[in-house]
Amino acid sequence: MFQKEVAERIASGPGSKAYGILSVLTQAFYQVEYLFDVPPTAFQPPPKVMSGVIRLVRRETPEPMASEKQFFMLVKAAFNQRRKMLRNPLKPFFSAAVLAEPIFTKRPEQLSVADFAALSFRLNT
Repeated sequence: MFQKEVAERIASGPGSKAYGILSVLTQAFYQVEYLFDVPPTAFQPPPKVMSGVIRLVRRETPEPMASEKQFFMLVKAAFNQRRKMLRNPLKPFFSAAVLAEPIFTKRPEQLSVADFAALSFRLNT
């Protein structure tokens, strides 16, 4: 159980405003399912916020990625400038030829976990 906004962030998918670093990093290793809301009246004393319950089931085989460290770095760098096309925040990590590919004209919230994992294999090392 989390504060409702946090639970929604963790469970949100690509394309939503709530989708971000927390969503991608969690969903890379867990299947996430938003179950239900818990109203403040369910607690004594009642908090000032709604709660949400999510189910996390560890993936037997997480998305294939170059390394967790590179994947984390890539996701964090991409969402660091959330409203920019990927080509801008990821410029230091890829060659100019790779940055010319169509995927780099998207914004970070448009990429799936699998897209980020695939990009981790193409990082300049």
